[in-house]
Amino acid sequence: MLEVKKEAFGNLPHGGGTVEKVLLASDTVQVEILSLGCTIASLKTKDREGKFSDLVLGFDRLEGYLSKHPYFGATIGRVANRIVEGKFAVDGHEYQLALNDGSNSLHGGVKGFDKVIWLPEILPDGVRFFRISPDGEEGYPGELKVWISYTLKDGELTINYRAQTSKTTPVNLTNHVYFNLGGQGSSNIYDHEFTIEADCYLPVDETLIPTGKIMSVQDTPFDLRKPKELGRHLQKFQMNGFDHNFCLVQRKEPHFCARAYHPPSGRMIEVYTTQPGVQFYTGNFLDGTLKGKEGHVYFKHSGFCFETQNWPNAMNQPNFPDDLLHPGDEYNTTTCFKFSVP
Repeated sequence: MLEVKKEAFGNLPHGGGTVEKVLLASDTVQVEILSLGCTIASLKTKDREGKFSDLVLGFDRLEGYLSKHPYFGATIGRVANRIVEGKFAVDGHEYQLALNDGSNSLHGGVKGFDKVIWLPEILPDGVRFFRISPDGEEGYPGELKVWISYTLKDGELTINYRAQTSKTTPVNLTNHVYFNLGGQGSSNIYDHEFTIEADCYLPVDETLIPTGKIMSVQDTPFDLRKPKELGRHLQKFQMNGFDHNFCLVQRKEPHFCARAYHPPSGRMIEVYTTQPGVQFYTGNFLDGTLKGKEGHVYFKHSGFCFETQNWPNAMNQPNFPDDLLHPGDEYNTTTCFKFSVP
């Protein structure tokens, strides 16, 4: 039996409107999603003892989401990840975006999809959010209509992204939820085991832009085709962490791409997607300056992200999957998170 209900979460300053919270609850998963940025603010599942814990990093109150934070739980758009020097060309016209990550544009710009209010519509099995991104918003061409639906069935949370445009524009939508399967107060993810079903990954330069090469994971630290315990793996290869796109086989139906397992609690997440890539990020930039839920401080490696996506900077790399959406076509991708205690 699924429970779906909506309530107020808080008000934006200066009469900016009310942020609503939608609760989806099955017997095994409870999710709270905000109309601000379609943000996953809470996600609770049971451990092997049957105890619920909140597995996602974030804040107890709206004020936390209105201050600067690393995209906790938010929908990212128009284009997830980094665009080199914030530049791209469409039909011979060059566009310049804001540079909000050193010399690059990151996650949709200064005021991306994560920082705006979306209109929620309650569904029998979830919620669908809608907004219109105006032509020229954050420098992107075309008016973009976007629908994002979250549906819950037993232990499966499915996110569907749809978009239509009036002009050719790059589109690459994802969700930036940070998980820690140990629950709130767990200081790191070193005891998590990670698996990513990818034969190739994209190496990056010093600004985290893909170099354009597509490299085999064979005999590299990026070979996660069999489970690796993160702490030991980082130590073995003297790595700072992961912040890389893993190249997937793209299919029309969601298929398995990644898994995280937490032996102490027994919790597991499996990710299924129609996208050609997943960005595995291990919270390398968390530095202990943010105080989150219940006053817990989020330190480096205290959460991880599986951001299903098109490959970063694809509009500037002809050998990457195309990320341009044309008028008359529809962007439509699906990602499913399956929660269990095997």
